[in-house]
Amino acid sequence: MRFCSKIAAAAVWLVIGLPAFSEVIVLSGATVIDGNGGAPIPDGVIVITDQKITAAGPRSSAKIPAGARSIDVSGKYIVPGLMDANVHLVPWPSWEYIEFLARYENNFEGIIEEAAQVALKHGFTTVFDSMGPLRPLMHVRDRIAKGELEGSRMFVAGDIVGFRAVFTTPEAMKSASKAFQARINNLFEAGGGPELAWMTPQQVKEAMRKYVAQGVDFVKYGATGDGQPVNSEVGQSAVLRFSPAQQRAMVEAVHEAGKIIQTHQTSAEALRIVLEVGVDMAQHCASTGRSRMEDSTLQMMLDKKFYCGTQWRPLSEAELKQIHDHNFGTNYGLENQIRLIQAGVPELVSTDAGLIDPDVAADSKFGTRLGEDEFVLMRGMVQRGMTSMAVLQAATKNIAAAYHKLDQLGTLDPGKSADLLVLDADPLLDIENLRKPTMVMKEGRVIDVAKLPLHPILTSEEAHNPGPVRMK
Repeated sequence: MRFCSKIAAAAVWLVIGLPAFSEVIVLSGATVIDGNGGAPIPDGVIVITDQKITAAGPRSSAKIPAGARSIDVSGKYIVPGLMDANVHLVPWPSWEYIEFLARYENNFEGIIEEAAQVALKHGFTTVFDSMGPLRPLMHVRDRIAKGELEGSRMFVAGDIVGFRAVFTTPEAMKSASKAFQARINNLFEAGGGPELAWMTPQQVKEAMRKYVAQGVDFVKYGATGDGQPVNSEVGQSAVLRFSPAQQRAMVEAVHEAGKIIQTHQTSAEALRIVLEVGVDMAQHCASTGRSRMEDSTLQMMLDKKFYCGTQWRPLSEAELKQIHDHNFGTNYGLENQIRLIQAGVPELVSTDAGLIDPDVAADSKFGTRLGEDEFVLMRGMVQRGMTSMAVLQAATKNIAAAYHKLDQLGTLDPGKSADLLVLDADPLLDIENLRKPTMVMKEGRVIDVAKLPLHPILTSEEAHNPGPVRMK
């Protein structure tokens, strides 16, 4: 029985390209950029054993184990596997469309699997999903972790706590039956929806304990609403969704469970409050609406070693002139971005990206392009004054540190997972050179990116060019 079990296990691993038996792999000859910020290592060597890096450094000091499988990557460049600190693998804004929800209600896991494979195809070996249907996300996450599925390593939060993700306007609520609305809302919210805003701090704390116990990797909550001054029950972008006492109760519950907590916030005052209550990191810190970030808030970020997610598009000529002249007027968002960089607050590549449904893409002014938006964002970061090394760290080391995973991921150091990219050209000369890796390796395996995604849905030919009836 043991022998048969080993054969069966080996067969499962081989089906998706995973090695059934451990081996030592040596990558040699490339310039190694380990992600720590130091000088690149020419003619470097990386030794990988049992999915982990066991040595990384110059060839002259490397000890190559006997019998190792050697891969010559002379003339190339090696960097850590990339990460995205803020994705939506069930894509936004597609979930705002009733047709998308109805078409895929029973196949959110297929959508998530496809997106995780597209991310990996483009060199993103780890992604952090900060808003989506919790149980489908956790199921795909766990199958990838077990080696049953190919895909980027996933860490998930479920819904933005306090938000109603879908069916948020009177118009939307008229478009579907109450039973359908309840199923979808429950799938996303999982006990962390708008009802928490009505609770006492102690009740909020207990609700958060229950939410975390479902198996989330981290928590994200809405410190403010999300929308125009008059909006749905989701709230308003300049209005606090939770009081400071409620927010502190959330932070306590999540930290007691050993998890990190981050926020969605869209005003300068909300940003100040989330820092004061002990939040670990925030998305779009620079987005403070009609108000400028306070100097004291910026200093608190530095004092608390706070991490900020970015969604910084490339700049227009007018914005480049504002930076050159240091005259921002009421463009507080851009001014905040420059201040964050100059102060040295660690930034994260953080896109909100997913795979937008083709029908939605044709109809919506928004679009999220996983595997593309990350590089567009990086270009915007360089335009604002970040060095290529700082941008690379924003996509690797900083994200691992922000999510308390730096002991496992983020740099090419011994003991960490062997996640890396081999590139033809130097990304420190031009960050665009990250776009087309020659090799993607995750946990010591060379990924056959040409085959990904394995089961196309939103990226399928059928979805993009349907016949009289769309079948996918």
